[in-house]
Amino acid sequence: MITSVFSKSKPINFIIVAIYVSLLFVFTNYSFLIFDVNSGLATFFKWAITLFLVFLLDFVVSKNNLTQRNSYAILTFGLLVGLFPEALRHTDLLLSNLFIVFALRRLISLHSRLHIKKKLFDAAFWIVIAALFYFWAILFFALVLVALIYYSQNDFKNVIIPFTGAATAILLLVTYNIIMDDVYFKPSTFERYASLDFTPYDSRASILKLTILFSSFVWTLFYYFRMIPDKNKKLKPSYFIIAWASVIAVLIAIISPLKNGSEFLFLFVPFSIVMANYMEMISERWFKEVFVVLLIIAPIISLLL
Repeated sequence: MITSVFSKSKPINFIIVAIYVSLLFVFTNYSFLIFDVNSGLATFFKWAITLFLVFLLDFVVSKNNLTQRNSYAILTFGLLVGLFPEALRHTDLLLSNLFIVFALRRLISLHSRLHIKKKLFDAAFWIVIAALFYFWAILFFALVLVALIYYSQNDFKNVIIPFTGAATAILLLVTYNIIMDDVYFKPSTFERYASLDFTPYDSRASILKLTILFSSFVWTLFYYFRMIPDKNKKLKPSYFIIAWASVIAVLIAIISPLKNGSEFLFLFVPFSIVMANYMEMISERWFKEVFVVLLIIAPIISLLL
């Protein structure tokens, strides 16, 4: 039933996901909305970023033909937000994730073989900017290296370009710090806190959500890698970049110092694309519904545990 509605790419599907995400956002940030004007404006800013992420995901998928003409990607994104609504509370994480999606968009579009240098520069630039808001986002720089292997391994100029983009972002940071604080770098700029303490997950609600997330992720990623050889040869590198982006996102979640669900935010976009491709491959409609229903009922059951 649900998957049949989203099996076609229609404007109404985006509206449904936007309303669902907005309701989740209000539920998660209700106390901030009514606290005072400043916190209300800050909360509105987070809501705008979240909706823009939905739009950007839909744009990237359709623009680069990463799925057939359906809305499975934004459906999965909305359900992941419902599974981990804590991700909507942190402005720094939302901004960092937004810039990572900007970078991912540029790397995915390399398949066109147009403006390769500009796209490599932009991707590296956005990843470093993302790291200013959340340091471990810098791990996504590995995707730029992966893109170089696929697209520019024999062009030394292209190898230099991403590092130029990263240096440009750092130069802008230094300029800002000199103007605003009369220092080159502030100690708080690159906070490198990490933690492998998983005791925050020691609850039935967390175990349920993590079990559903990782079982779905491992299952779909396995089939995703299997289906890549059958994809359009021109688009294969883009599919690999998405897969490795999801792996890096899981790594970031593992070492994240804050383990309340928000650490999985970086996984939402790549996993949504992986899941959309898997759902296209499934011929049994009931099996598609199982994945969707699991993601719907998991947060409901977790509230009752």
